[in-house]
Amino acid sequence: MSRYNFSQNKIAKLLPALGLTLVAQPLFATEQPDASSLVGQSYIGAHGMYIKTDNDRLFTNDSNSSIDHGSGLGAEFGYRISEKHEARLSYTNINVNTDNQGYDVADGSSVAFDLLYFPYKKSLYFVAGADFLDIDNSNLSADLGAGYRYFINNNTAFYVEGKGHYQIDDNYTDFSTKIGFVYYFGRDAAPIKPIKTHSTPVKKVAKVVSQDSDKDGVIDSKDKCANTPITHKVDALGCTVYMKRQQTVELLVNFDNDKSDVKAHEMKEIAKVADFMKKYRQTTVTINGHTSAIGKAEYNQNLSERRAKAIVDILVNDFGVAANRLTAIGHGESQLKDPANTAQAHAINRRTEATITGAEKVPVTKR
Repeated sequence: MSRYNFSQNKIAKLLPALGLTLVAQPLFATEQPDASSLVGQSYIGAHGMYIKTDNDRLFTNDSNSSIDHGSGLGAEFGYRISEKHEARLSYTNINVNTDNQGYDVADGSSVAFDLLYFPYKKSLYFVAGADFLDIDNSNLSADLGAGYRYFINNNTAFYVEGKGHYQIDDNYTDFSTKIGFVYYFGRDAAPIKPIKTHSTPVKKVAKVVSQDSDKDGVIDSKDKCANTPITHKVDALGCTVYMKRQQTVELLVNFDNDKSDVKAHEMKEIAKVADFMKKYRQTTVTINGHTSAIGKAEYNQNLSERRAKAIVDILVNDFGVAANRLTAIGHGESQLKDPANTAQAHAINRRTEATITGAEKVPVTKR
């Protein structure tokens, strides 16, 4: 298999780096500073590192000169960019050890620039970055891992971290763990304590009973309509709620052949319309005049107009309805009710008619 392909055992080394702190998280649960208070803050830190190196790392061409592991101490500098993001630069001096005690290997080092991501703005974080890892020679590695930070006060915290390192040029995969502490500049070092709340005794205030004289559910101080009927539904101001109810009346007056005179018995029908218009004073009406089909159309048109005007004149002169509320229109023989050529059909078609609709305010009653 090519040196430039990952083997399964190399990939397996990366898994502890992600799993270590996830397992440890419940053990270190504690209060900690609010993430927003850390934004813009810098810190310094120190740490100890243990690194398990790739089995393929050899100090010489001798297969027995395999580099096994290393350990060392280091320092770091970090800056909190946002509530979820942090940048960190670290240096670690590494004492390198081989499988074969006959070989003496020079110390190595790690210079790493990492970005930390806090998904919950809490202590758990993931880390990714670039590392100039010098074990037998210096090469660039890509890092990926996770960690957990435990605050002991507002500006000091311990942490544990695991990372996998993939050295790009030689296809080496190494695994490291770190234990360290960080110190934030310029923050109050008081221990973090849960905020205690103190309850203040509340004085009992005597309940004031507001009066509702008309029993409509609105107290007198807010009631703008006193003495509303108890059966009426009221609004927030105690006033009766009204709805509009429509009423309709129809006018139908028949005429003799070739006549526009209103017969005496038709006055009752006209009076009914007059009374309706006096009650609903916002209504207006159009009186429509019609004829039968007997005779010339031009003559019938004029006759229908005279019939409509006759009704209007009676409403104005005999019943006192304002003329500006009435309109007379003649339709001649264009709107026959019965098109048959019979005496009965002709009598039905000789007519004036109108429909008037009015609305009145009716109080809404309680259910």
